[in-house]
Amino acid sequence: MSDYTVREFIQKTKRDTRDKDAFDLQTDRILEVNLTSSLWAKIGSMISYTGDIKFTREGVFEHGVSKMLKKSFTSEGEDLMKAEGRGTLFLADDGKKITILELENDQITINGNDILAFEPTIEWDIKLMRKLAGAMSGGLFNIELEGYGKVAMTTHYEPLTLIVEPGKPVMTDPGATVAWSTNLKPEFRTDVSVKTFLGRGSGESIQMEFEGDGFVIVQSKEE
Repeated sequence: MSDYTVREFIQKTKRDTRDKDAFDLQTDRILEVNLTSSLWAKIGSMISYTGDIKFTREGVFEHGVSKMLKKSFTSEGEDLMKAEGRGTLFLADDGKKITILELENDQITINGNDILAFEPTIEWDIKLMRKLAGAMSGGLFNIELEGYGKVAMTTHYEPLTLIVEPGKPVMTDPGATVAWSTNLKPEFRTDVSVKTFLGRGSGESIQMEFEGDGFVIVQSKEE
């Protein structure tokens, strides 16, 4: 590791103040948001801000009774916070890599724990995977997003996108699965045996199977 004088370190790590989009990356693990109205973000993700910004926790009825009931019976993702006002907001999540997606009337499903922030123009809903295998994997609930606007998602290290083609299903580990195109409806494959419960199985007893026409995004570390 190189040594720096204080002046050199400041010069190397100081904020890039050039004009940016509403969502931009200061580093691959720090998101800069140029806030002019509001956005939704993962609670606890704010690391710094300037300007006049107010933070409020997601209200019980903030998104309607349906979403409230789903959240009441799930542990999906983290609670959201609303950031409102004008200023510059910096967000991060446990040092994970951040990717900004621009939705242009697209639909994408993202693991709730992997959503960092999204613009209020995007519609979203919680979706429940009603499979016993899903409950065992700990990956029951996900967030469907659609419409127009920016979404920031996080991954452990670099994400990998796998293309799903008709007749060529793709299997993934639920803990490594980050997101997929919403038109795909994953099923769970199980290979549960006595050895699995005794700790002598392969460790890959539950997989998600994606079949159809779309994509699935995975990360290199299981959650």
